[in-house]
Amino acid sequence: MTHQVLSRRMPFFSDKRHNTMSKAPDSKQILALKARAHHLNPVVMIGQHGLTDSVIKETDAALSAHQLIKVRVAGDDRAERVQIAAALCEAADAHLVQHIGKLLVLWREKQDEE
Repeated sequence: MTHQVLSRRMPFFSDKRHNTMSKAPDSKQILALKARAHHLNPVVMIGQHGLTDSVIKETDAALSAHQLIKVRVAGDDRAERVQIAAALCEAADAHLVQHIGKLLVLWREKQDEE
């Protein structure tokens, strides 16, 4: 039995909950996304009330407009920030590209307009 570890620098993308989402980026794409995200400012802030419906809606709108966004998560508990990141990615149908400190970088492939 192997143990799955969530690294601080490289998230684990082959989790079963990601099967319904768009294709996960490979390592080269992740590096390119990290480079693109370096100069971005956070567009979504998660404050003391945590992950609310309005935060999820704003994240979804920002991902629809930009594909790649930074999110700032308030709070000093790292385990809580990891849980918020996982829940936000699942709710917004996005992939976690990077998690450093209180900043998350999320990416969602552009969806075809119907």
